[in-house]
Amino acid sequence: MTTLSDTWFDLFELSGLLNPIALLIGAYLGWRADHPKKLWIAAFAAAALSLILEAVAGLVHVPLPISQDAGALAMFPFRFVGGLAASGLAYWVNGKRKKA
Repeated sequence: MTTLSDTWFDLFELSGLLNPIALLIGAYLGWRADHPKKLWIAAFAAAALSLILEAVAGLVHVPLPISQDAGALAMFPFRFVGGLAASGLAYWVNGKRKKA
């Protein structure tokens, strides 16, 4: 098998790695972080909170613009990595801004 299934494409796109909610939470927490070790906490919070917000939206029947084929356990590590990248970038930009 040389091709990826649709589930893998979802995990590498908006449902997983590039989830806008996880990226926004990660960027905000990375901007507010005062030490690089806190970026791991920011990434975990971004992944967990984005999944919680989607679950709450599903419970109140709010239509989600992002279709999901994978479950929460499959999406968590991808959102963690996306949140870590966003928080690291925001932390780096904030550090450069403070030095200037």
